[in-house]
Amino acid sequence: QVQLVESGGGLVQAGASLRLSCAASGRTFSNYVMGWFRQAPGKEREFVATINRSGGSTYYTDSVKGRFTISRDNAKNTVYLEMNSLKPEDTAVYYCARSRLSAIRTNPGEYDYWGQGTQVTVSS
Repeated sequence: QVQLVESGGGLVQAGASLRLSCAASGRTFSNYVMGWFRQAPGKEREFVATINRSGGSTYYTDSVKGRFTISRDNAKNTVYLEMNSLKPEDTAVYYCARSRLSAIRTNPGEYDYWGQGTQVTVSS
């Protein structure tokens, strides 16, 4: 059973930075594409960023390009989301997820394991 545990969320002011972490259990972390998603109250879960197995390829939703950076440390079974210049519209519960497919993916339906989420609140 794979477990994903997010941490690093919190309440910050607009313009601040946060770094989210997602620690994965298991010995095959490097075999899987990882992604970050978010869900704001009353809205559907949306794609934020994804990274391939080696960490050499990433992809972001347009609204976070240039502000967020996804990375991974396969030796530590951990994926990160560095968030800079945060805006109130970034407020959401952030989830990390593992994809069962080999290439980077943006559809949440193509991810099979999810963490419990961490709250990020950005005040104006």
